[in-house]
Amino acid sequence: MALVVFDADLRIIEANLKAASVIKLGDRIDQSLASGTDDKIWLGWTQQLKAAIAGQTTAAFDDVAYTSGSGTRLLRVVCSPAEHVGTGSPGGIVMIEDVSYMAEIRRKLGEAERLAAIGRRASKVAHELNNPLDGILRYINLTMRIVDEENLSKPKEYLEQCKRGLMRMVQIVGELLEFSRSTYMPSAQVKIDQVIEDAIKPLEGRASNLDVRISRKYGFGLPLVRSGNLFQVFCNLAGNALDAMPDGGELTISTRAEADNSIVVEFRDTGTGLPAGDIETIFEPFFTTKDKDKGTGLGLAICRDIVESYRGRITAENAPGRGSIFTVYLPVTS
Repeated sequence: MALVVFDADLRIIEANLKAASVIKLGDRIDQSLASGTDDKIWLGWTQQLKAAIAGQTTAAFDDVAYTSGSGTRLLRVVCSPAEHVGTGSPGGIVMIEDVSYMAEIRRKLGEAERLAAIGRRASKVAHELNNPLDGILRYINLTMRIVDEENLSKPKEYLEQCKRGLMRMVQIVGELLEFSRSTYMPSAQVKIDQVIEDAIKPLEGRASNLDVRISRKYGFGLPLVRSGNLFQVFCNLAGNALDAMPDGGELTISTRAEADNSIVVEFRDTGTGLPAGDIETIFEPFFTTKDKDKGTGLGLAICRDIVESYRGRITAENAPGRGSIFTVYLPVTS
């Protein structure tokens, strides 16, 4: 806890070492607090602190964003009136606590609760749709068989259109069910490049048709990882990269080891890139930059969910010049 003792004129008399590491200490406590905060939000620290001393009340300020050379952190600032020992002159004590970590925990808990609610709703919707979809597809297949025997081209064409639409719905339902699952089963220890190769192999034909070249830059001697659902993550990232390059380009997949004992997998494409305003929300459920008939907005949300189950993280950014970069960080044991 940072402690700062000040007199009635808000001049700092004494401060502990912690205070100097939390705020930029000057001669006055009000100026020290104001130097890293927005005075408009807090209505002037001079006014706030003097009011607390004059009224002989304790004033608390929660989640104060304080910016210094080490970045921005959230602080809890409590001001209490106090008389100085020996002189009896009025003054006060400011206690400052860095609550950035707790604020992040609260944010993550809120996010987890929100995603859990979405998952429950998605699971219910998916299960409700599964049975009628299965019956409709079965009857369409039976009808197509009869139409084919009668050699009726036009009705067959219409039925094929219906079937494609239904298969799209089946895909969406499958993604909803996948998103609603909260646990992922552990699997065998494998080489990371083998998981990547298994994921992109089914996409090579599509890449060739789009005139997209897939380049590999795999690191040597990387530790093994638990395969789990990583196949789905890499398959989704590679598929998204191809979607971003309808006129051709290059997808570069690289792996490397980091000093913090983690494996980094990078998917870099030369496609259209990411809209600047969407980078922060691109991993949100049901958010998509694709056309309505091409994306559900669940793919990247599922990827993040899987990666976080490994205690890892996934980031997105625009590549210098053109395209986008998706990076997966996976911690590994020694």
